[in-house]
Amino acid sequence: MRPSLCIRQLIAFGLKIKLRSKKANGVIKVILTFVFFFFCLFAFGEERWQKLAEPKSLNPEAVIEEWPRFNGQNNDAKSKEYPILLEWPPNGPSLIWTLSKGAGYASPAIFGEQLVLFHRVEGREIAECRDAQTGRGLWEYSYPVDYKDRYGYSAGPRASPVIFDGRVYLHGVTAWLTCLDLKTGKLLWKRDLRKEYQVPHYFFGKGSNPIVCDDGVILNVGGGNRQCIVNFDRKTGETIWVLKDDWGASYSSPIFATIHEQFVGLAMTGGESRPATGGLLIFDPKTGKKLARFPWRSKRYESATACPPVALGENYIFLSECYDKGSVLLHIKENFSTEVVWENPSLGIHWMTPVERNGILYGVSGRHQQGAEAFGLDWKKGHILWKDRITWKQRINGRDLNLQLFRGSWLLVGNRFLCLSELGSLLNVRFSPDGWGIEQCSQLFFAPETWTLPALSKGLLYVMQNETDRMSGETSRLLCYDLRGS
Repeated sequence: MRPSLCIRQLIAFGLKIKLRSKKANGVIKVILTFVFFFFCLFAFGEERWQKLAEPKSLNPEAVIEEWPRFNGQNNDAKSKEYPILLEWPPNGPSLIWTLSKGAGYASPAIFGEQLVLFHRVEGREIAECRDAQTGRGLWEYSYPVDYKDRYGYSAGPRASPVIFDGRVYLHGVTAWLTCLDLKTGKLLWKRDLRKEYQVPHYFFGKGSNPIVCDDGVILNVGGGNRQCIVNFDRKTGETIWVLKDDWGASYSSPIFATIHEQFVGLAMTGGESRPATGGLLIFDPKTGKKLARFPWRSKRYESATACPPVALGENYIFLSECYDKGSVLLHIKENFSTEVVWENPSLGIHWMTPVERNGILYGVSGRHQQGAEAFGLDWKKGHILWKDRITWKQRINGRDLNLQLFRGSWLLVGNRFLCLSELGSLLNVRFSPDGWGIEQCSQLFFAPETWTLPALSKGLLYVMQNETDRMSGETSRLLCYDLRGS
């Protein structure tokens, strides 16, 4: 529990005693109630937020992008922002502001001057809007949630907010789908998908990211009665179409692609089932018509697919999972039948999004922290050009440690990769067909479960610290760093 919440509860307890005393009449009770409310609002409302510095001014000719959803505006973990600072002091880039947060693995969404954070604090899932540059609070919306992870992981949301056309879309860990007004935080509509579509709990709750297409919000629901993928009217929340399939919902983020000049949706499915089933569904986003179905799922019961499909041009699609099935490259024919080009069971991505550059696909293979290896892959031929553990030495709390990227994630910015290790290291890495090289490395914090992809918008980098920092003792935080180049 955060210290501020403890203080609030103590004050509330003392106030209750005061209000129950025989001397307190009705008027005094009302006055004391308002005093208590405004005291909490002003005394404790922003103690979670620390503004530490002013960011540099944006270059007048800077190339900037919004970050309205997981993996960025093009759903590929790539950014065209320029110029970006790729060299910084040993302790990291300039830290602009921090905000303590609750449980969850969701990344923030940024549009214009607004940032939306989705997390859980003491039995409530919370969407809070902040000024993206200063961190100042703008609005907050919350609702009660009852969920406990059966494997002991975070009990907060997995899916990230989606911002589109002045609205915010949230998919909670218990399958609430919520739409808010971006400017005010006002509730526009909500759907209890677990109740309406008989959505099971699944291994780690619900976690697939929504994606917006025209007037709809498409979601891998994985409900009962074969209600696999559903399209909701983004303005009213009403159901537009339901794609029927036996495969359940995965933790992979659906994407859009163009195949044989047709705009299509790609969704990796695979919920909790015996026997374990799932794979790629290709569908028409406007009608929900199923165009192709390719099974790609481990036979293990406890297997969870999280890596997004990757559309590689020329009608090729790369799929990967880390529970023995591994990776496969598909070629989609004109009639949308699928042809396996190659498959490799030793190349298995857990959850990160592999990034393609100049014909080479770069990613991290490995189910567990120990043994995870970065790789460079000639994706057309299926040749692994290199596969290695990215390692370095770091001094932490007076000890010299041999650290690794482990199951890290990265963004491609220009011709460099900004990598975040799962223990909180920020690296500028040079990847090539010949291997890798670390250009810059800083330990932002030392905390496990740093599994959330950073967000980059208008030269500011947003990093999620999901567990307590072993160096400073700081609990879970959102940190904003200045990467604005000159």
